[in-house]
Amino acid sequence: MSELNIKAEQNIKSVETFEFEPIKGHPMLHWKGKRPFTSTEFYPAQLKETYGEETNGWLNKIFWGDNLQVMSHLLKKYRGQIDLIYIDPPFDSKADYKKTIELRGKTVKNDSSSFEEKQYGDIWSNDEYLQFMYERLILMRELLSENGVIFLHCDCHKNHLLRCILDEVFDDSCFRNEIIWYYPGRERASNKKLQSKHDVIFFYAKNPDVEINPMVKEWDRDERIKALRRKIYKDDDGREWFWETRGQADGIEPYKRYLDEYVEKGGALNDVWTDIQFLRGNHPERTPYPTQKPEKLLERIITSASNPGSIVFDCFMGSGTTQAVAMKLGRRFIGADINMGAIDTTVKRLLKIQKELSEQLPDDNPRYTGFEVFNVNNYDVFRNPIEAKELLINALEIQSFPDNLWDGEKDGRMYKIMPINRIATRVDLNEIITNFPRAEYDRRKDDNPGKPVELITLVCMGHEPSLAGELKMAFNKEGYKVDVEVLDILRDKANLEFKRDSDADITIENGKLVVRNFYPMNLLQKLSLQKEEVDDWKVLVDSIKIDFNYDNSVFTPTLTDIPEKNELVKGVYTIPSDASRIHIKITDVLSESFETTIELD
Repeated sequence: MSELNIKAEQNIKSVETFEFEPIKGHPMLHWKGKRPFTSTEFYPAQLKETYGEETNGWLNKIFWGDNLQVMSHLLKKYRGQIDLIYIDPPFDSKADYKKTIELRGKTVKNDSSSFEEKQYGDIWSNDEYLQFMYERLILMRELLSENGVIFLHCDCHKNHLLRCILDEVFDDSCFRNEIIWYYPGRERASNKKLQSKHDVIFFYAKNPDVEINPMVKEWDRDERIKALRRKIYKDDDGREWFWETRGQADGIEPYKRYLDEYVEKGGALNDVWTDIQFLRGNHPERTPYPTQKPEKLLERIITSASNPGSIVFDCFMGSGTTQAVAMKLGRRFIGADINMGAIDTTVKRLLKIQKELSEQLPDDNPRYTGFEVFNVNNYDVFRNPIEAKELLINALEIQSFPDNLWDGEKDGRMYKIMPINRIATRVDLNEIITNFPRAEYDRRKDDNPGKPVELITLVCMGHEPSLAGELKMAFNKEGYKVDVEVLDILRDKANLEFKRDSDADITIENGKLVVRNFYPMNLLQKLSLQKEEVDDWKVLVDSIKIDFNYDNSVFTPTLTDIPEKNELVKGVYTIPSDASRIHIKITDVLSESFETTIELD
């Protein structure tokens, strides 16, 4: 047995099970190939980076990996421990979301200093999307505490179907609200449909009796005064007041009421939220990451549905808004995303908040500002799962099939690219088993008895030893013979050229660490296609982090050089007198990193 397959068996030998039975007589959403979900394999996590110190024995946690595998990992320790889950999952919007990549400074010899790179695709088959959300919502319910709640953010594309799945997973007795988040803005007329101007946020509790903190709207002063319809007076000290006349019908005399007390009290919030703006392109909160949500929206949810010290979880992290607000509000948090760009954006955002909070006076509640970064896999080949499939198709010279069961064809074999950055399991075969063309296979079997109806190549990054056999067995049960081979990227990647690794010229001079040049090969290749020339390597760099006493295991940077938008990294850093082994990580504007370790005499 190969070393890789031994590692695969070690990774999946532990199985987490849970009970999930449909409620008798309860309506259920059905789709082709719907599969029950009552167990999941456990995958270990590898601690990669640490920032800051523990508070009360706790460090916040960020995971890079498929969130199904992340939650499977979390079940061992955090089952029933999470108090609030907020997710902003894919909407099945039939769009590809791109991150604007901007070079720093103005040293690019071209009018254009930015371009777009695809971050993730939101194009699904209906059945695939529903199974994807169904399985993850079941795991989220397992992770929630008995007093826990979940807020699911969606829009008009799949909100009706997600509501059915939420009812099935949580029970409709645990439904609390369908919140409408209306975001005002410029209206555009159309002769086809009305303009979409709102999102939906479903609010469910783990149990019917769960209570939350009342949601109160903080009124805008001018808005509140306008709605009051009272004449405003001033005391000698300038404090404003009005005559409160409500209650006269019950014999209560009008009395003097101060405006600041009335305005600060606010009012009960209903399920239509019209007071939170969508983030515009120039908003101070804005990051380059697409589909970012405003902090005010998450502040309202986290404040109402959790308390200081509660654990908040978001496994579709994106730009890290949930984690940023949780840190500011003194909550503990866990976050996850499959896209390395999301991890990098979130880490950078959290480090800025960490610094801001350290400069403020402490309040009565503990500040949970330290955090760790984990991988829930043993691999670091691809940083963007969308880009990964395109790279593999090009590297393997496959003829691509858009919108097809197979990802492409080569020399008569049909290629299926399995989930990237984790070991492929029997569960990953279900899409093929459920959707193969039976009528076509019946015809092939009749025309060529005894021969395979399909030649299949599974492309993966590590796999269960029985993967090919499982697929053959599934087809045999249907009466079809197939030829299946497995192409393992990790085992065979030496024969594949994906992209060139980055490099850097780093020296030590007069007690200083000096970065003389940086060569992010993938980024430079993209720039060369646009005929852009770069004079200064610093315009390509998003951040530099340095651990001066690296233990050859966990990267714990004591120096982080993360410049503001139009500034550049310094490139020269004083080496502390107690430095022993230096590990430096240079991250470019594509969120791809170069890392190296320098041993000191």
